[in-house]
Amino acid sequence: MNTPDIRTLHRVEDLEAVARLYADIWGTDPACPPVSPEVMRALAHAGNYVAGAYEDGRLVGASVGFFGSPVGTTLHSHITGTLAGRGIGLALKLHQRQWALARGLTRITWTYDPLIRRNAHFNLTKLGARPEEYLTDFYGAMDDAVNGGDPSDRVLAAWDLTAPVPDAVPTRHETVPAGTGHALLDRDGLPVAAPTGATTVLIDLPDDIEGLRRTDPSAARAWRLALRDVLGGLLAEGARVTAFHARRQYVVERPSTTPYRPVQEPTS
Repeated sequence: MNTPDIRTLHRVEDLEAVARLYADIWGTDPACPPVSPEVMRALAHAGNYVAGAYEDGRLVGASVGFFGSPVGTTLHSHITGTLAGRGIGLALKLHQRQWALARGLTRITWTYDPLIRRNAHFNLTKLGARPEEYLTDFYGAMDDAVNGGDPSDRVLAAWDLTAPVPDAVPTRHETVPAGTGHALLDRDGLPVAAPTGATTVLIDLPDDIEGLRRTDPSAARAWRLALRDVLGGLLAEGARVTAFHARRQYVVERPSTTPYRPVQEPTS
């Protein structure tokens, strides 16, 4: 696999190419990409992060970020899109990491859809980022090919740049602690809440939420509401997501001082 050529972007024609790539990835009208060239131009000119990844001179990925809070410590990575399955996303994130470190920053944050398994695996297992907050319908309805009009619940993930990148060291978290409970189960493709008083709990994700949004919107909605209640509720109580197990389960540790709260069965 070739390593892509990654460089920061400033020229209008390069940013227009990024906007077209984003429109292709998210399935939007080319005239209404997720981020416009004008906004990217302003962000880049103000010193923020706008970068593209190239293979043989062809744009294959791009990322846009801006300085966030706490001031002087954080870059917020707003959007990253790549052609799938070629390691471009990891290369972009590592470039973004070096860019941030060179400017004295110590963490990068971003939001992602917590129902998409490949994103959770990439963020938690390959990068070592950790969810900090559950954000209900953060962007409002997004009627594109990825979100399918589903409420845009997101998790705010934070990446500690002072820690090593897990993908460069032996894989961790292949097993879960003895006594781990199951707070949300995938049963025949539907979510089932499972009340448990265990300190460490597992939260299942569906096999393909994007496919469900196209073929079974009611099942997709049931998963959204169940994850909002279970994962969102645990994070609000101070629990920590410590791993993403077997490419399909969040591993969550409750604080020892948090009282047990029975999880309600999701309603459709």
